[in-house]
Amino acid sequence: MRGLYAITPDIADTQELMRKVEQALAAGVAMLQYRNKIISKDKRLLQAKELAPVARGYGVPFIVNDDLEIALAVGANGAHLGREDGDLAIARAKLPGKILGASCYNDVERARKAVGAGADYVAFGAVFPSPTKPDAVRAPLSLFGNDLGIPLCAIGGITLEKAPALIAAGASLLAVLSDLFDAPDIGARASRYRQLFQ
Repeated sequence: MRGLYAITPDIADTQELMRKVEQALAAGVAMLQYRNKIISKDKRLLQAKELAPVARGYGVPFIVNDDLEIALAVGANGAHLGREDGDLAIARAKLPGKILGASCYNDVERARKAVGAGADYVAFGAVFPSPTKPDAVRAPLSLFGNDLGIPLCAIGGITLEKAPALIAAGASLLAVLSDLFDAPDIGARASRYRQLFQ
């Protein structure tokens, strides 16, 4: 688990979402997380069902954000859970052999507990002011100096210009939404992120 972790944008039109996601997948991302905060659960299930096999076709792990049920229903490679999304140990038991990620905000103790509950990676952030979550708590880069024995993911306001500092600080994964999917050429942007890890 190292590289660009593409987080899907809030797009209700599934074909438009697929078009954007496929450009990122074709250029090479480490993982793809399906996240949509604007549509209903039944529509999220339908979008996830469309995306899962496409990610699989590119050999990219497909992770569902916030919703263990949808992750299980579409045969995703795993789930990513925040503090309101259920118990990590229960999720771990329901996802044998699959990837479990946990949001840990700016809290290293929370991250240690997540590791104890079986998380495969933990995310700290927002590392920079985030257009997606403007009120998110800020996480200092020093958090990535903690050796928790699993990959550390940075999220929040990440751009290509700011990415090298995060990698230098110890982040293995960079979770990017706006700077990737709002780019005029999504494939070219994904490729440039990929080069940072080479």
